[in-house]
Amino acid sequence: MDINGKGDSVDELKGLRITNLDDDDDDDENIAVDEDDNGEDEDDDDEEEQESVILGFAWLDPDNLPTGMSCVCDVCGEPLQFLLQVYAPLVEKDSTFHRTLFVFMCLSMKCLLRDQHEQWKRHPDKQSRSVKVFRCQLPRANSFYSSKPPEGNATDKPLIPGAPLCNWCGTWKGDKFCSSCKVARYCSQKHQVMHWRAGHKLECQQLSLSPQSSDSNACHGGVAQIKAPKGNKSLWPEYEMKNEHESEYDTEMSGDEEHTDNSLIPRNKVDDTMKSLMDTFEGDGDKKSWASFQERIGKAPEQVLRYCRSAGSKPLWPILGGRPSKADIPICSYCGGHLCFEFQILPQLLYYFGVKNDAESLDWATIAVYTCEASCEGVGYKQEFAWVQ
Repeated sequence: MDINGKGDSVDELKGLRITNLDDDDDDDENIAVDEDDNGEDEDDDDEEEQESVILGFAWLDPDNLPTGMSCVCDVCGEPLQFLLQVYAPLVEKDSTFHRTLFVFMCLSMKCLLRDQHEQWKRHPDKQSRSVKVFRCQLPRANSFYSSKPPEGNATDKPLIPGAPLCNWCGTWKGDKFCSSCKVARYCSQKHQVMHWRAGHKLECQQLSLSPQSSDSNACHGGVAQIKAPKGNKSLWPEYEMKNEHESEYDTEMSGDEEHTDNSLIPRNKVDDTMKSLMDTFEGDGDKKSWASFQERIGKAPEQVLRYCRSAGSKPLWPILGGRPSKADIPICSYCGGHLCFEFQILPQLLYYFGVKNDAESLDWATIAVYTCEASCEGVGYKQEFAWVQ
């Protein structure tokens, strides 16, 4: 998802909604065609303007990926799952010509509850987090991408091969090989075992007889072009986020008909879910806060993320309880500077992922992401701060 670098000067929050990609499971390379936002049939003249694009998890810096304990939940030790990425360059610095934020989380609700407890510890030496955010940025002249603007016509090529990724999760660096075929790559022993049980046991012998390049799972042009992991039903479906200004919905989206005809989530399902969540709040203050939050979000019910890095911007908190004070937000662990609010992730995202609505399933009111105000420089990926309400 691209966010214009001029967003720093915009005072309004941006409501980002999600659009569905091609659901054809037979397409191993996740080729998708961008969908028309207004849902109308396009003229024949417009069809030729649409191009098939490969959308996927894309590490900005393919050489210096997070490794070790950064990749796992600090509570249970399981590898974290990719949640979303936000491309948000900043125009005021050359070092932030390219800038992407990556969000990962553990699939366990127990770990998320522990995460919320840990975040209240002010400035501890070590926090056990199940939600992690990484920031990566590059200047215009770098070792991975051309300094010329992309042509967008499939002629753009990376300067170097990308990182080989895990054959099971397609996310973390595959620095471990299958001991038998020496082809399949894994980020952890856990994912190697899961891949073996899901079918690699039968494929392994064939791969051993037909060795492939160890870079066959590399990404090109910063976009992972790996085949979808076979048998891995725990991975969330893939979508592309479209960014739109919230103010557009005050006038253009005033009627329910405007945003329900093409909704990926039926409006009655959204209303029922929001009501059931409100019923769980005991205090009147939380109920009023949630009602106000619901009314604001209801202008564009498909939004899954709200972005605003303007000075003094704050999250739209769904409930009164669980809000951090200024003292609860730590300083940047790299430069010692202040952190500022940049975006928040809404619970609607869970519905697109098909997460069940039961006691053991993942759930949150909002996840607010705070990043270094100076977006301090450095090689690789810097971990930022997420507050879970």
